[in-house]
Amino acid sequence: MSLSFSGSAKEEICRELPQKRCCCQAMAFGVLLFANTFTGSNVRIVTESREFAFLLPRLFWKAFKMEFDEFPSMVAPGKLVFQINEPGKLEFIMDAYGFDPDNTLALHVNLSVLEEECCREHFLMGAFLAGGSVTDPGKGYHLEMATSHQAVGRETYALIEEIMGFYPKLGTRGANTVLYFKQSDQISEVLTRLGAPICGMGIIEARLEKELNNKVNRRVNCDGANISKVVDAAQLQLTAIRTLRDRGQFDSLPLKLQQAALAREAEPEASLTELAQMMDPPITKPAMGNRMKKLMALAGEGNA
Repeated sequence: MSLSFSGSAKEEICRELPQKRCCCQAMAFGVLLFANTFTGSNVRIVTESREFAFLLPRLFWKAFKMEFDEFPSMVAPGKLVFQINEPGKLEFIMDAYGFDPDNTLALHVNLSVLEEECCREHFLMGAFLAGGSVTDPGKGYHLEMATSHQAVGRETYALIEEIMGFYPKLGTRGANTVLYFKQSDQISEVLTRLGAPICGMGIIEARLEKELNNKVNRRVNCDGANISKVVDAAQLQLTAIRTLRDRGQFDSLPLKLQQAALAREAEPEASLTELAQMMDPPITKPAMGNRMKKLMALAGEGNA
């Protein structure tokens, strides 16, 4: 089964485990704070990304020398669930991030764990892997990260602003705080900084393709409108010429007007520019326009 665009972005991010242990702990911190459950009694991480599921055990082992108490079969379809329930493991994790296992109601982003910029970027990678998604650029532009911890949402907002210089939008969805982007250039840059440059480039390519298609459509619509105007004007001119013939006035017209009228009758769909080039000698478009106006004026005089 082919991956979604969001799945492809996560696959790209998961290709390499961080080299430094501090970055692994930072990445795991992002995963935990944006996971389904992170309390003193339970850690529960749910994902549909097989690549993220393969990364998780290796990430937690390198970060904490710890295995999950419950983990899914990688061949099972649907969502994959990882859990840690053992009190000793949970206390170790809480202590690693400066939290009290008995008081996790107000979890926050402990910046002392993220002193290095590389660690802060890996924190955001973990946050996106656990609680993030990005829309296929063919359908629209939207990248988000959702957490059930309100303070974490606000502090991650400040972290993104500091590291990337962007200002994500901040909202709520049910009990979750959601950080999101809607601008294609920002989404592309965020994906690149998170370790998914190919998907980041995909956003730019999709935007350029949309812009090109829009330009083509506008040009086609404009050309269509111009053609319609030419046809309408030509019909009025042909009606005037027929009127002059019916009245017997055609043969008494100046030679220049007769030539213009004959050219129009021969080429009913031609533009004024094309008719002007058919004159002997060729004339300008404005000159041809004037001849057509004189023909229509003469035809109109007889109706007055």
